Amino acid sequence: MEKTRMQFSNLEASSVVFDVGGFQGNWAADVHERYGSHIHIFEPHPTFAAAIRDRFQGNPAIVMHDFALGRSEGTLTLSDDGDASSSFRKAKNVVTGHIKPVAQFFEEVEIPRIDLMKVNIEGGEYDLLPALVESDIMPRIGLLQVQFHLFSAADIERRNVIRDMLAKTHSCDWSYDFVWEQWSLRA
Repeated sequence: MEKTRMQFSNLEASSVVFDVGGFQGNWAADVHERYGSHIHIFEPHPTFAAAIRDRFQGNPAIVMHDFALGRSEGTLTLSDDGDASSSFRKAKNVVTGHIKPVAQFFEEVEIPRIDLMKVNIEGGEYDLLPALVESDIMPRIGLLQVQFHLFSAADIERRNVIRDMLAKTHSCDWSYDFVWEQWSLRA
């Protein structure tokens, strides 16, 4: 699956890619190395965000945003658990991150098209994806890869509702339930 997940026939140097949930920036680095695309990384965990900023310092094609995208302005209390850091897990060690409303971000930053958006935000997808639909941003996204997380039985229905929303503008190319799935904008 990982090989399939990293092959993008639509990407080139002029493409715009969003890495939502950047963690260490490895996915963004791989995409940039293969395709030369312009990448926006979103990471609210302050330690990870600082490391990503340092890693790509001097590369104008990779822009670091040290906040999460969501439905409304706010703060996140994140577990400090490496690649599983989440606001939906209880932990002894926590950090605080910022959430920026997705509609506000797109008002401030003029990005007419996103060729690829990868979303791996440890449960935050249940807030972000409906916000993208409600803000009419989804028709700008050519390809969406999302990892839905299963923290409770209620997440099965939440995912189904979001998949129905996505199906209004996109087609599901493939899905490994609660692992990864990919959606392409319909012509």
